Amino acid sequence: MRHNKKFNHLSRKANHRAAMLSNMACSLIQHKRISTTLAKAKALRIYVEPILTRAKEDNMNNRRLAFSLLKQKEIVTELFQNVGEKIANRPGGYTRILRTGFRLGDAAEMCIIELVDYNENMLKETKKAAKKATRRAGKKAVKEAVEAAEAPAEAPVEVPAAEAPAAEEAKAE
Repeated sequence: MRHNKKFNHLSRKANHRAAMLSNMACSLIQHKRISTTLAKAKALRIYVEPILTRAKEDNMNNRRLAFSLLKQKEIVTELFQNVGEKIANRPGGYTRILRTGFRLGDAAEMCIIELVDYNENMLKETKKAAKKATRRAGKKAVKEAVEAAEAPAEAPVEVPAAEAPAAEEAKAE
């Protein structure tokens, strides 16, 4: 039975597992994305997210705690100077796991684990989705304004929202 066994031991002794997770965390911070097995990526996410949370506030205590886990001075510097500033306004969820299929040799499930704020392609897609949502809301507002104008009223109602699509078309040309 697995009572009170909260984390994956990854078929390794404690020292080997700690060294492996430390090295993987350093590689993730340095390269911003690494390819590994799904089990290791899930264990790494549990290991690295508290370190990234500490990196949001740059002080001596947080640097010492990060160094005690990562053991590489250059990586700690990179973590607090670059990564910490980029994730400062994110409340959590600093990593993303993307499954890539199965390894040929042993059919282990492979994945890519990456830092969320460093994937420019995904960031562009979210910005495009936000723009589309804004436009859709704009169309609804125009439609409601037109319906309000068509309704019988005592005084003529001006519709400034109807001019917005014409202005967008002029900018597009």
